[in-house]
Amino acid sequence: MSLPLFETEAQPPEIIDKGAVLLRGFAAASELRWMGAVQALQAHAAFRVMQVPGGKSMSVAITNAGDWGWISDVNGYRYSAVDPLTDKPWPAIPVFLHEQAVAAAASAGYPGFAPDACLINRYQPGTRMGLHRDQDEADFAAPIVSVSLGLPCTFLWGGLARQNPVKRLVLTHGDVLVWGGPTRLVFHGVSPLKEGLHHLLGSERWNLTFRMAKRAL
Repeated sequence: MSLPLFETEAQPPEIIDKGAVLLRGFAAASELRWMGAVQALQAHAAFRVMQVPGGKSMSVAITNAGDWGWISDVNGYRYSAVDPLTDKPWPAIPVFLHEQAVAAAASAGYPGFAPDACLINRYQPGTRMGLHRDQDEADFAAPIVSVSLGLPCTFLWGGLARQNPVKRLVLTHGDVLVWGGPTRLVFHGVSPLKEGLHHLLGSERWNLTFRMAKRAL
């Protein structure tokens, strides 16, 4: 079982690459607020498994919050202002989550972050995310803020080309990874999630990724 740590304070930032900073434990002290916010969001926009353009199903389940939600189907990857399951706008990013994402970006050296999209991935044992880069946004001036909750994972950190060597980082509950600038388009992914039991999320890992999809800096 993954138990809560006695030390929930954020740790000193770790530079993992040019423009990429790992904030260990950044979200741990407020774990209940993070979890409650996600649970409230999925009541309006449920987790679902989407198709990739080739017709296969994604490994993870996803949902969104914000002005724009990232979606995938046989027509491609893109942002949509409307949830395709409900034909309604995505729920707004909760104020607390928005403030935390802005604060994390600033702590990593990216002041002025104003996310208009929050993609939430739900991992269960055996699910994974292949190497990819976040390139569906209108421009790449803003950073990516990625929050890990629940079970630990092995995060794959590559380079600007798919064939570049890959580093493996263990991300645990409450860790926040921020990247931008020279590594904004780095390839990254997640190895198959290992079996485990987290004290709050059970056998799941939630990953919240905050982006600026359409809004200009």
